[in-house]
Amino acid sequence: MFAVHGLWRDAGLYIWAEDSEAARVTTSRAKVRAHPFAVCDLGGVLAELGPEVCGSAAKAAQAELVLSLPSGARGPAASPELGGVIGKPRLSDWRVPALWFPADAALELLERAQPSEEVLLGTGLEYFGVVLGDVIGLLRRGRVLPTLVSEHDGYAARWRPVLAGADAHRFKELAAAMPPVCRADGSRSTHALIDAMASLTDAAVRRSSTVPFPLARGGRARVSFAERWLTALRGGDARVPDGPTAEVDELAAVLRDWFAVAHQAEGEYRLCLWLTEPEEGERWWIDFAVQSSSDLSLLVPAEEIWAGDSGLPGHADDLLLAGLGRAARLFPELDAALREARPTGLELDTEGAYRFLSEAAPLLRAAGFGVRLPAWAGRSSLGLKLTTRSAASSGGAAVASGFGLDDLVDFRWDLAVGDTVIEAEELAELARRKIPLVRLRGTWVELDDRQLAAALKFLKSGDVTGRMAAAQVVQEVVAGGVADLPLLEVDADGRLGDLLSGEAERRLAPLPTPDGFHGVLRPYQERGLAWLDFLGGLGLGAILADDMGLGKTAQALALMLARPEIRPNLVICPMTLVGNWQREAARFAPGLRVHVHHGAERDKDSVPDADLVITTYGTALRDQELLAGTTWARVLCDEAQTIKNSQTRQAKAVRSIPADARIALTGTPVENHLGELWSLMEFASPGLLGTRADFRRRFAVPIERDGDPDAAAALKRATRPFVLRRLKTDKTIISDLPDKMEMNVYCPLTPEQASLYQAVVEDMLARIEASEGIERRGLVLAAMTRLKQACNHPAHLLKDNSRLAGRSGKLTRLEELLAELLDEGDKALVFTQYAEFGTQLQPYLQARLGRPVLWLHGGTRRAEREALVERFSTDPEPSVFLLSLKAAGTGLNLTEANHVIHFDRWWNPAVENQATDRAFRIGQSKNVQVRKFVCTGTLEEKIDTMIERKRALSERIIGTGEEWLTELSTGELREIFELSAAPA
Repeated sequence: MFAVHGLWRDAGLYIWAEDSEAARVTTSRAKVRAHPFAVCDLGGVLAELGPEVCGSAAKAAQAELVLSLPSGARGPAASPELGGVIGKPRLSDWRVPALWFPADAALELLERAQPSEEVLLGTGLEYFGVVLGDVIGLLRRGRVLPTLVSEHDGYAARWRPVLAGADAHRFKELAAAMPPVCRADGSRSTHALIDAMASLTDAAVRRSSTVPFPLARGGRARVSFAERWLTALRGGDARVPDGPTAEVDELAAVLRDWFAVAHQAEGEYRLCLWLTEPEEGERWWIDFAVQSSSDLSLLVPAEEIWAGDSGLPGHADDLLLAGLGRAARLFPELDAALREARPTGLELDTEGAYRFLSEAAPLLRAAGFGVRLPAWAGRSSLGLKLTTRSAASSGGAAVASGFGLDDLVDFRWDLAVGDTVIEAEELAELARRKIPLVRLRGTWVELDDRQLAAALKFLKSGDVTGRMAAAQVVQEVVAGGVADLPLLEVDADGRLGDLLSGEAERRLAPLPTPDGFHGVLRPYQERGLAWLDFLGGLGLGAILADDMGLGKTAQALALMLARPEIRPNLVICPMTLVGNWQREAARFAPGLRVHVHHGAERDKDSVPDADLVITTYGTALRDQELLAGTTWARVLCDEAQTIKNSQTRQAKAVRSIPADARIALTGTPVENHLGELWSLMEFASPGLLGTRADFRRRFAVPIERDGDPDAAAALKRATRPFVLRRLKTDKTIISDLPDKMEMNVYCPLTPEQASLYQAVVEDMLARIEASEGIERRGLVLAAMTRLKQACNHPAHLLKDNSRLAGRSGKLTRLEELLAELLDEGDKALVFTQYAEFGTQLQPYLQARLGRPVLWLHGGTRRAEREALVERFSTDPEPSVFLLSLKAAGTGLNLTEANHVIHFDRWWNPAVENQATDRAFRIGQSKNVQVRKFVCTGTLEEKIDTMIERKRALSERIIGTGEEWLTELSTGELREIFELSAAPA
């Protein structure tokens, strides 16, 4: 196992890695010793992150770093990614081999690197991936400007981010969140982050097909220094040949002013220019207004400002005029408005409006002004419409049987703008007039020269009508158009129309509950069954992405009964779900012959004679040759996000298993990025979305980097026939799922707890303040663990096996609450993240309550685990199930409980929600009450408040667990840790 780390310095990304299998100690006595398990062959490790990373690595240079890392007496500690733990670490310097990636190669690496089964990404690489996402967001919003910088060998034209207003606040948050490993070379977080954002911004703009705003090209015989600078902004070489001192100084001054204007416009209020399209026969108009920089919906028109009733503080009229004066430098037409005493707007002709749309608007946005444009502005307008009709159309939806992808259909291609079809003669006239902004069927349209040329060429090809196979129609839809003409609309009838519409699930006649199925499928499950059967009959794969708890397993088992095959079905799932599949099959489809292919005693030479074979992802990899030697009726991957990384050996092994149909079952088809969707589609329908590189070029990069709405629409059109996603909160899907009520239960500390808590605070804060780097991070995590243990119980903190009764406010409240619930005849789940405390808690609660308290944790064997679940599910008496959060947060169906209690917090809503969903799922007949225990005045209450206040940041940076808290300053930690009130 390898862990790959990154830090930013010298305008580039340094990469180094650890090998978990190498020796961890060194006998060297040098002052700065060689890191004993640092990887020397970094190229080989990076190749494991994906083939596309190798191209980036080719641009890298060999380097060596000296890093201060937590160490023991005989060697450095392994990173947290490799499970490194040292009791009392100290910082020592170590030499590590590294690769230095220039900014353009670093950008590619950060976009493409994906963890594999053998290689993990360290927090440093993940952090700079987040930084890159912010840089792309700035570029997408035009928050970048060109600059002239003096470098060691002369001048260079560079693009730099504009970090003002909310973006400046975001920068501070990012700097505070920088992991210590990124500063192990002694760098300061702000300096490293400034360098990273500046370098990545320049690389991102240069890679982009278009710069954020138009740049003129010089055409005179003598090329000025400014024109050479403009050329350097576009090309791969940023260097600007030296020029006369006067020209250099003049350009530098103008650019400094421009940068200053961008920040001046980012005060509390700013000028906003609003372009309004004309009614018939009228001219275009730009309205002037003052806009709030923090609340963009707050817009005060110039008329109200001059009338004196704007409601804005200060001199709004001066702010308006000053903004117009600065904006006029970028859009000189505004000078005409400034000649008026009280300007409210500016009238434009069509050519002026087009210049504003195409040239001025991007410049003004980049300089920090507010700009509002019509909804159609900037969107791809001209495209294709594909119409198909079956040879024997029934005229109705989904009534014909026997539809196949080999069937021929009549087709016709039309050119369209939005929903409007354009005739060839009309298009030719528009091309002849060469007007880039025209009114067409009552709608204003921007016409692109490339699209016009492509459209005329397409019409001349003659391939606009005829017959093609239904399979080719599917391919055309996935391809999304031709040349520069995107596919805008598909109009198909019959079963092909059902498929391409993405509404097949609702338009197909539901399949009734099949014979042999014990139970009754809900209406949405019958529709899902029909959809799975329909796609399987066409030889197409499916991604059933129903929300957790909607019964994906039941639908899959019903499919096996509805369409029994001679060949067996293969289910591949995580080991924790093997028992669940066995139980569900016995419950819903007892007639199926089921065999579990897992464990040391499994037959490794032949496939068992069964209707349903259940195996694990790990076994599928180990027995790849055996499983791939059989053609299965269906291969179903449960929790299919397990193969979301297409480059892992596990994913490749699963894809190599042949089947008549493939089905991916997952509640999270996309967790982090769109490459995961490609991986699932490549399993379900290989080759349908093209190669991984094609998918990145067509969809992932335009959508994730640029927020391209056209690419997003094209991806939805291409995948919606094969992905079925339904949510349990949608009342049109399921109306009888009870409600979930979440609440915090506030518990006081006892005097003993408060005393221990305060002692931990004083001890740990003193040690944290005297430490730095990774040592500090480890101390912060240790402090939080000890404080949470004090909140749970003194015996949990002291680990002295002392008595439990009467010493913890939390435990007292838990006893009271469980007694009430059991008296009412209910069952409850109690989650704790601490297995050792749960082991002590279980016999105590059982004795105090006089009722069974079951206990499931990571050390529970599979057979015992299944027995516990069976006992809790079938025992009619009220009872309590105590569970370890990590061991039981997924893969269990415990709908007999209608109360969920989180005794201690993991501070990750996704993890807690997964645990809660053990009870809140299909089969639950009662309202589910979720209680989260919080000790008042402690870090539990303060962090809960902080996460609610900064939920957006937590989703992007915090990720899982509590690692993000390690980056807070000592003052912030003191504010969180210390008791804010005396215990009750």
